[in-house]
Amino acid sequence: MALSRIWAAFIIVAIIVASIKCFFLGNHEIFNWMVVGKADDPANPLKIDGIIETCWTSVNIALKLVGIMALFMGFMTIAEQAGGIRLLSRIVGPFFTKLFPDIPKGHPAMGHMMMNFSANLLGLDNAATPFGLKTMESLEEINPNKGVASNAQIMFLCLHACGPTLIPVSIIAIRASANSANPTDIFIPCMIVTFVATLAAMCIVSFKQKINLFQPVILFWVLGISALIVSLVLYLVSLDAKGLQSFSGLLSNGLILLIFLLIILGAVYKKIDIFDAFVTGAKGGFETAVKIIPYLVGMLVAISMLRTSGTFDVIIMGMKNFFHWLGADTRFVEGLPTALVRPLSASGARGMMVSTMTTYGADSFAGRLSSIMQGSSDSTFYVVAIYFGAVAVKNTRYSIGAMLLADLVGIITAIAMAYLFFGNTA
Repeated sequence: MALSRIWAAFIIVAIIVASIKCFFLGNHEIFNWMVVGKADDPANPLKIDGIIETCWTSVNIALKLVGIMALFMGFMTIAEQAGGIRLLSRIVGPFFTKLFPDIPKGHPAMGHMMMNFSANLLGLDNAATPFGLKTMESLEEINPNKGVASNAQIMFLCLHACGPTLIPVSIIAIRASANSANPTDIFIPCMIVTFVATLAAMCIVSFKQKINLFQPVILFWVLGISALIVSLVLYLVSLDAKGLQSFSGLLSNGLILLIFLLIILGAVYKKIDIFDAFVTGAKGGFETAVKIIPYLVGMLVAISMLRTSGTFDVIIMGMKNFFHWLGADTRFVEGLPTALVRPLSASGARGMMVSTMTTYGADSFAGRLSSIMQGSSDSTFYVVAIYFGAVAVKNTRYSIGAMLLADLVGIITAIAMAYLFFGNTA
């Protein structure tokens, strides 16, 4: 019901704001741009796709997922039949068993989650999505109340939505193209923010599900992962922009090829029908990609209406005036559009980030803050539409609230890090 109410609220608010602009402020073209507007139309002052174009975009996203999901879910099926997923689940079992007490010991969902989190950490969005969808399907198999989000599904999605990424390569590349003097200077702040947001999501959901995070096993894994990340960060900060991007490509793409190699070698050792297993899994990937189209269309259209109606502009101006009235430093407000759009649309937030850097400069305080915010979380409502839609979960319980609260923690941390690292230089 929460998702249904939020979706309805998006549409109602968007239409009300647009109606006020049309009938009271004289903007008689706004309805036209909301419905048939195109972002690449020179005459479109909003530079945002309307409802019709957004529908096409939703279908294109799903179609692009078909091939990628068929590939990775095909390999996942090979790994399952060869016993690789169960082996991985046994390795991470001690930690995940405490964090996901409802999942049976040795269940394949453990391995699927580990693959998803690893892909996310390395910025492999194309791989993370199939692994995540496979995780949701595995968790739905043991969900006693079909159609209602289980505790395990909520914990997984909240952690996933924080989008912990080790190296924000795309953001660094955009900053470099925007003539930043030091494109990689947002790397450490991004790493800190995404880590804090992930821990916040874990604490929020654990509190709701009454999970004790002070158990020795959880503390050991959290502190161990923290130490590993810190060590890697210390190495990465010694690299220049070119070296950082080269290392990122080697690590992430090399890991994908290594996973494929290990899966095939394991399947050969187990003497299973490798290609037949791949085709079986690939068929499931195709079916899942098609299944999520209605959920994508519904969510992205509502988000498009919010943006084209000018609702975000109203919110931003209101916040800026409020903080100015308080006498606070309002430099951070210019970077907030990225944070507000990020839970709704990754591409929209990327556009906001580019727009902020174009307006204020890549090395301005607002430009750096928007870059940090872009690299600190995933798109909450996109994640909800994709992952819950894939398993036909309609009652999301408290998951959206938990994700948005973790997003808020990430935003506050991003602002704090921006002032800490760049407050006196930008």
